[in-house]
Amino acid sequence: MAPSTSSAITLHINGEKHTLSVDHRTTLLDALRERLDLTGTKKGCDQGQCGACTVLIDGRRAVSCLHLAVAAEGREITTVEGLAEGERLHPVQQAFLDLDGYQCGYCTPGQICSAVAVIREHAAGWPSAVTQDVRPEAGPPPLTAEEIRERMSGNLCRCAAYVSIVQAVARAATTDAEAQGPADQAGPIAEAESTEAAA
Repeated sequence: MAPSTSSAITLHINGEKHTLSVDHRTTLLDALRERLDLTGTKKGCDQGQCGACTVLIDGRRAVSCLHLAVAAEGREITTVEGLAEGERLHPVQQAFLDLDGYQCGYCTPGQICSAVAVIREHAAGWPSAVTQDVRPEAGPPPLTAEEIRERMSGNLCRCAAYVSIVQAVARAATTDAEAQGPADQAGPIAEAESTEAAA
């Protein structure tokens, strides 16, 4: 008897459980868009190169076009639809809106999900390829425009709204830092926004 090529799985998405039967080859992206009607996550290159399909899995960013739906079972998945709290936009969403961090908007959901993770990664002290001092005791590096560009480099914007995207990430990080209270982070983050504004 041939082994089954499909399974019933339960996905935890944006705080809700969804049970569905999927072919084992179904990507998380296709399950979100075609089976659950969560179309905020976009299909761009379908090869993990453009970042348009970025979602958060257990709080970390992932390109959903390369992630099998069956491998996401039991994990906490957040799409762009799950970031806002009711009518109140997530600080990253609000910053993108305020600073025009989009043009056609196709890449924006993936950009926003990535930015949410970038801010968390930076606050946790994770270095990037451009971080000067990578020692754990050095703490988070200043969130300069260069740091933001490097950390967001997996998300492509074909309209080239990059200046506004960097400004939006910097502003959202400032909002997040102020909400959590570490006053010493505001200066370096604000530097990133002002540097991009002058560019």
